[in-house]
Amino acid sequence: MADEPSFAVERVQTGVRIEKRLLKVLKAFAEYHDLTLGDLLEGIVLHAFDGKCPFNPASLGRIKELKKFYGLELDSRASHRLKETKSGRTRDEVRENSKTIK
Repeated sequence: MADEPSFAVERVQTGVRIEKRLLKVLKAFAEYHDLTLGDLLEGIVLHAFDGKCPFNPASLGRIKELKKFYGLELDSRASHRLKETKSGRTRDEVRENSKTIK
């Protein structure tokens, strides 16, 4: 890799919201590989854009351990079904409670 060309990029700060336990796993995995969270995410996305898995079997094993440690039971099947909660309640529950209070 030392002989490979580098690419000049312009990075921007972003305020992305992400599931709490997923972020913990990502941060721990990045720290384990001495990467920044941004570098890890860039690598994951670039691999995904090429239709490639960004992780080798050893990395997938480490991720499995981290998911267990942080209580992350979500997998790819959950990706379009996540609902944000506040105080442990879904938005629908909050709406229902506000209707009955009025």
